[in-house]
Amino acid sequence: MVKKQLIMDKALELFAKQGFESTSVQQITEHCGISKGAFYLSFKSKDELILALIDHFMMQITTDIDYIVRNTNKKQLLYEFYKATYHFFHQHSDFARIFMKEQTQSFNQDLFKKMHEYDLHHGKLILTLIERLYGDSVEETKYDLVYSIKGFMKMYAEILLFNSVNVDFDLLTQSLVEKTNLLAKHVTIPFVSRENHNMLECTKNEVTQKELLEILQQRMAEMDESIEKDSLILLEEHLQNPTYSPAIVNGLIENIRIHPHCKWIAYLLRNYYGIQ
Repeated sequence: MVKKQLIMDKALELFAKQGFESTSVQQITEHCGISKGAFYLSFKSKDELILALIDHFMMQITTDIDYIVRNTNKKQLLYEFYKATYHFFHQHSDFARIFMKEQTQSFNQDLFKKMHEYDLHHGKLILTLIERLYGDSVEETKYDLVYSIKGFMKMYAEILLFNSVNVDFDLLTQSLVEKTNLLAKHVTIPFVSRENHNMLECTKNEVTQKELLEILQQRMAEMDESIEKDSLILLEEHLQNPTYSPAIVNGLIENIRIHPHCKWIAYLLRNYYGIQ
């Protein structure tokens, strides 16, 4: 069985040069040195491969930001948030560059849907960050701040990715921290209310018990015997028949949090159980 990751890595090299639309399955298989049959054992189509790549990168940045938002002390939180975001863009610049370009040109509904789902996750994380940092002082303007921070992330990422300039990441991060703090302190006229925010982000992004079980079973099938796999088995049992205390559930989730196959399910389980 050809490893999915090999195909994803090699396909990404071609996508970086040619874009999604101009790269064929034939070119991908030739670049990988495999047959089309081997490709289709891993992916049903090129579109499924593209969505798998998006999942791979978006799950990584989402879980990394989630950990920072929940665990960083308030004094460093905003700095670490922006720093992690732009270092991720820089580290994965080939993918980020082609993906941002393709987003503006593609009419693939599955792509739009998937990106909207991740945008909802990021919006929740940013809202949590704002509430941790500023509390009741931004109660009327916090939803505007969510969109302002999203705008900063996108605009400055485009500068980073589409211009041949040397970026001082520390200066960029400090500048965005200052801008965000100024907005939080001085903006008094809200445009986006709670009701507007809920309407704009009305698409479901809460995972169901059935969806969690499917992801758990998929992850377990991918893993060798280990403490992490044992923890997944116990979490699956608890999801179907709750018997463990919140402290035990939290401990099991911590067991799997840093495993590359488990970061996303750990993030989803924390949200499902309301673990901070």
